[in-house]
Amino acid sequence: MDTYADLKAELEKRQNTLHHRLKEFDDLGLAHGFASSVASGELSQYDNHPADSGSALYEREKDVALHEQIVLELEDVKHSLDKFEKGTYGICEATGGEIPRERLEANPTARTNVQYAKMNNHYSRPAEEDVLRNFDQFNFDSRDDETEFDAEDAYQSVARFNELPMVYEDSSLDDNEELVGYVEEIEGFLSTGIEGYSGDENVQYQKNVHYDQYLNEK
Repeated sequence: MDTYADLKAELEKRQNTLHHRLKEFDDLGLAHGFASSVASGELSQYDNHPADSGSALYEREKDVALHEQIVLELEDVKHSLDKFEKGTYGICEATGGEIPRERLEANPTARTNVQYAKMNNHYSRPAEEDVLRNFDQFNFDSRDDETEFDAEDAYQSVARFNELPMVYEDSSLDDNEELVGYVEEIEGFLSTGIEGYSGDENVQYQKNVHYDQYLNEK
């Protein structure tokens, strides 16, 4: 294992650092998620603003999460150091092959080679993404097996009662249809590249509501 002597020294140094950080958590009492009243040193939270209590709760949750992360990382470091004792460091635990040194230098606690790690990376997307989508997932206009009143129909029914102009069409026009937010009227539909103005030949016209109103006024 002399080949990995530098990596062993790095792991031992990291282990000492993690032990020191855990001791700091324990000394400050940050390793346990006790009540916010105990954490703040107050007997009651009755006279505290909810925002203050929310901030304190966030800090407590962050401390607990950081403590858990340190514990998990320390377990990985200990596991790697134990493999030095057994003479198996640098050996893929899944295939029995040798882990390239480049991978170990990048991640000294690696247990498998890159190929196996990629095949077994079962990262799951957040459950909220199953429902946080646009109206397309509830639009059944193009399907013959679905004829119900879908989400798109519901939006269209409600939008009929909207007395304000649509945001994506007339967001920069007020009730009097006057251009707002521009020094000159032409600034509403003239544009240049990212480098700025470089000649009249590089100025582009955007045919939007500002352009139409400008032509109608002339």
